[in-house]
Amino acid sequence: MKNTKDNIKFSIIAADVVLFTVRDNTLFVRLSKVDRPPHFPGIPGIPGGLISPTETAEEAVERLISEKAGIDSSKVYYEQLYTFSGVNRDPRGRVVSVAYIALIPWEALSRNEQTDTKNLWWESAHKTPKLAYDHDSVLSVAIKRLRFQIVHTTISSKLVTKEFTLTHLEKICETILAKQIDKRNFRKKLLSLKVVKKQDRQLRGVKHRPANLYSFTSSKIKDLTVI
Repeated sequence: MKNTKDNIKFSIIAADVVLFTVRDNTLFVRLSKVDRPPHFPGIPGIPGGLISPTETAEEAVERLISEKAGIDSSKVYYEQLYTFSGVNRDPRGRVVSVAYIALIPWEALSRNEQTDTKNLWWESAHKTPKLAYDHDSVLSVAIKRLRFQIVHTTISSKLVTKEFTLTHLEKICETILAKQIDKRNFRKKLLSLKVVKKQDRQLRGVKHRPANLYSFTSSKIKDLTVI
């Protein structure tokens, strides 16, 4: 039976984590098997869970990334996304979810973290099956937020390792925005804003000629229009 405002006595607070990575020109999201019959038998969802009375929301997020998403939380960047408070979002009771968006470079994942299992896997963010609860809406909001931030902040720094080529960074931005960007203007703007700096090393051992390596000048995300 669905919840109604008349029979709700109190609310429970949960956290959900939309964890993104980019690989092979595809934006991937981490999904887990929910399996909550009779409502969600074997249905996938975004890793999440209730916030313990003894932990903060941020502590819960780090725990959920490790326990529910199966990823070393120390390698993950995360920030609060939105609060989802639909009355009937959870058919089992009144649960308000504080959702977070999280990012990790594919190259920073261990082999086990990259490997899909029957309970945890990486899914193309634009080709997910029907998700449990209101996670379809949560994912949609997260993608929109990420696209905005890719243009107007330096959040792309959280999807590359410490050193990277500008081509790699460009491809990540194009993947998230689902469109091509002007390569020359993109590089010129990054350098003029002084958000990246060239390293003394080059990327070798690839088919093309060695490429210059760059790094971001700050680990903090800056509010700058970079595209």
